[in-house]
Amino acid sequence: MSVNKWIGIGNLTREVELKYTPSGAAVCNFSIACNESYKDRDGNKQESVEYVNIVIWRQLAEIAGKYLEKGKQVYIEGKLKTRKWQDREGNDKYTTEIVADQMQMLGSKSDGEQRPAQQAYQPAAPQRPAYKPQDKPAFNPDESIPF
Repeated sequence: MSVNKWIGIGNLTREVELKYTPSGAAVCNFSIACNESYKDRDGNKQESVEYVNIVIWRQLAEIAGKYLEKGKQVYIEGKLKTRKWQDREGNDKYTTEIVADQMQMLGSKSDGEQRPAQQAYQPAAPQRPAYKPQDKPAFNPDESIPF
């Protein structure tokens, strides 16, 4: 068994890029800065920053493209993915990114902007048919009970 799960909170380092594939699927790319504070051996406060590339697909990508802005704080869950590609000279290049499946916009609304409630978006669960009482066979007291 293996686990590929990434969770992080960071601030957008640039405006999001929302594009559509030829088949019409929305894809959104942006990066976030994840800050960490700690004390070194001498007790001095130190800070480090990790810049993380994020990719979001479909409906969640459209939400991100509409509401996320540079500087805003966001919570992301997803999986780590490394892609191989070639530059213009034909050299192999690698990009490591997070393919997000959950996102939550953090912080307060600014300038009176309207946006969805502060809830994490999760892909819809598969729909199960609703139970209907008429689906259950009626109890028949005339049938003998075997105990």
